[in-house]
Amino acid sequence: MTTTPGRVPGIDAASAAPRTLAESVADPEVIGKFVLLAGATVFLFWNWIYAQHQHSWGNGDWSHAYMVPLISAYLLWQVRRDFDAAAKGVFWPGLLPVAMGIWCHVFFTVGIPNHLGQGLSLILTVFGVALLLLGTAAMRSLFLPIGYLFFAITLPQQVMIRITFPLQQIAAEGAWVLLRVLGIQADLVGNTIHVLNTKTLVTTPLDVAQACSGMRMLIAFIALGTAVGLVASRMWWKRVALISLGVPVALGLNMVRVAVLGILSLWDADLSQGEAHTFIGTVLLVPGFFIYMGVVWALNRAVPEQQEGPA
Repeated sequence: MTTTPGRVPGIDAASAAPRTLAESVADPEVIGKFVLLAGATVFLFWNWIYAQHQHSWGNGDWSHAYMVPLISAYLLWQVRRDFDAAAKGVFWPGLLPVAMGIWCHVFFTVGIPNHLGQGLSLILTVFGVALLLLGTAAMRSLFLPIGYLFFAITLPQQVMIRITFPLQQIAAEGAWVLLRVLGIQADLVGNTIHVLNTKTLVTTPLDVAQACSGMRMLIAFIALGTAVGLVASRMWWKRVALISLGVPVALGLNMVRVAVLGILSLWDADLSQGEAHTFIGTVLLVPGFFIYMGVVWALNRAVPEQQEGPA
């Protein structure tokens, strides 16, 4: 009796391991290995995971971080056929990104504490583990789902401020134009819109503060646009277009939000502040989502996927 090196006699390699992603998620051995790897990763990066939870919990700007891993899993499920067809095997050079990820995590924890650096270290480590265990062919399907995890990382405050300030100006100027078009008397001074009630001659200042800068909409729509772009098309140019569309949609909605707050302030100045302000912003996310999906539908109708050729 002869045996093939690397195989157990009497066991076919094709039947020894799950062949598809669907079979893998139902295989007890695979589940056990995944739980061990996930547990080790959570243990190693626990401080960062808990810090990210603190950043996200109760913070509308980053509350979407809880959904990012689920979206990443869905992105992987969408490409499961390519993943199933890819050859898989241990790829020892994958140890390099694993080691680099762990080293960077230690450096950004002990050396120069940096939340963004720690988060990127986690993604690099996950990428390395997948590359090590599955090989380069399978990573073609895993690269984008793993990369999408970036949207779960809170950006540094300095970056937030740099992005927020020009958004405040755009929101203020756009909302001021909308109010004037609607025939409402308003003056723009810096980032503050002074809305005049022509009946009572009372002026209500509407300060386009940092929380009203559209940061929440911008981040949410970029994350949404990336997910939709990766799922809706296999062509890179269309993916880039769908991702980019999230920015103008978010900015346009924020202008509308500020204008609505200005109109409501004519009846009650309190409606432009506090919980009412937050509620209006949340409500506008719903039509914003449908507007964005309508644009996606129109683009797919204009350029059907079957006419694009292979990815």
